[in-house]
Amino acid sequence: MLSKNSLALASALTITMPVALAMGGSPAPDDAAVAARIQPVAHVEVAGAATKVAGGNRSGEEMVKTICGACHGIGAAGSPKIGDKAAWAPRIGVGLDVLTKSATVGKNAMPPKGGAADATELEIARAIVFMTNQSGANFKEPTAGTKIASNDRSPEQIAQSACLKCHETGEKGAPKLSDKAAWTQRASKGLDALTKTVIRGHGNMPARGGLADLTDSELKATIAYLLKRVGAN
Repeated sequence: MLSKNSLALASALTITMPVALAMGGSPAPDDAAVAARIQPVAHVEVAGAATKVAGGNRSGEEMVKTICGACHGIGAAGSPKIGDKAAWAPRIGVGLDVLTKSATVGKNAMPPKGGAADATELEIARAIVFMTNQSGANFKEPTAGTKIASNDRSPEQIAQSACLKCHETGEKGAPKLSDKAAWTQRASKGLDALTKTVIRGHGNMPARGGLADLTDSELKATIAYLLKRVGAN
């Protein structure tokens, strides 16, 4: 039989343990194990957030599976979903070189290189070919040593990839192409003044229309193209 002293000690320990824990004491090993066992079963991790894939000579499919598909597979953050021909059509129209340059510098919610800082230009181009060829394109996948992105972009290509998204719809307060009066007012300031405005950004329009790699001459030529298209030049 337990002595009176033993019973008193047991009672004291029974009372003291919860109090110690409530005051911030560390649980005994057995208590920690119990706490671990009763944690919620579901544990969510963002796919790819902790996974790093080495850059180099990845195929387009590998790039999409490990990087691009996180958004383009479901159309997240406004990205065109793989297989959505209507969403990809205006993008495909600007050509593989322009798409590659846009993906390299980043566009809208997409960070530079889709978030894969170690991706090469060739890998980015392959990923684009893999996605767009499932979405209405018929691009030929570039091979090693191929120069992908050209600096010879036409004003029409630049307008398609950067300007028309807002100026065709009037999104974010941009003057619509159908509003000749609004464009005529801007044209009255002169082409050089308009170019400087676009370089630094204006209102909801980001600097250089969101294409950081555009040169001043490319911007000027694109603005002239838009003015001519509207009939305000």
